[in-house]
Amino acid sequence: MDGDIIDQYMFPSPHPGIEVFVVTYMSQGLKVKGFFAAPKGNGVYDGFLYLRGGIKNVGQVRVPRLIEFASRGFAVFAPLYRGNGGGEGNEDFAGDDRYDAFAGFELLRRHPLVHPGRVHLFGFSRGGAMALHAALMAENVCSVAVWGGVTDMALTYQERPDLRRMMKRVIGGTPNKCPERYRHRTPLYHLERLKAPVLIIHGGRDENVSIEHAWRLERRLKQLGKPVTAWYFPTFTHYFPPPANRKTVQRLTQWMKQQPTV
Repeated sequence: MDGDIIDQYMFPSPHPGIEVFVVTYMSQGLKVKGFFAAPKGNGVYDGFLYLRGGIKNVGQVRVPRLIEFASRGFAVFAPLYRGNGGGEGNEDFAGDDRYDAFAGFELLRRHPLVHPGRVHLFGFSRGGAMALHAALMAENVCSVAVWGGVTDMALTYQERPDLRRMMKRVIGGTPNKCPERYRHRTPLYHLERLKAPVLIIHGGRDENVSIEHAWRLERRLKQLGKPVTAWYFPTFTHYFPPPANRKTVQRLTQWMKQQPTV
């Protein structure tokens, strides 16, 4: 079943109060890898699904980042996506690999350390699209946070000449040749079904994912009457300065814990 853990082993944790495991779990019949991090003990925590950006070796999951969220009282799970870290299958850039995010949500929802009505989705960069797709597929998502997130795949193709070769290979062509494939990967077109409140975080000088992605998401959610909060930082790029990053992590985790249980 999607989200079933079939193997796990401890990973060296740089934090004395946080345990980290390398997990193998099921997604669409594939054995996919991920990291799980949670406070030591037998408490019950909010779940935090961390959806990374990039593809393959670009934007890999960093354990210290997961610990940063786990240390704020979350049980964190970060899929590596299919085909990475020894997992089966091939990564699909917000195509079929969105099921790896959905299965990660199911893993958290059923985990003994997690309150099943308090699982939050967090996506950074390309992970923003993954978080929104997973929220559309899953029931009872407590909240969604999108930080520097991709929300329109055709816009990413236009903005990032350095990614075009990869996108044509993975998606099967250009937005002009395969508009339906880009539309399928673009969560903006499917938000009618979204129920969870959304938090948008974006830097105004982001050259990796332009702030236009955030504006389009906020505008569409407001058109649909969906609950949305946006924090824009005019002077920041894709990567916030460390002090601002830490402060924003504190704010967003507080925002998550303020959302009602589903």
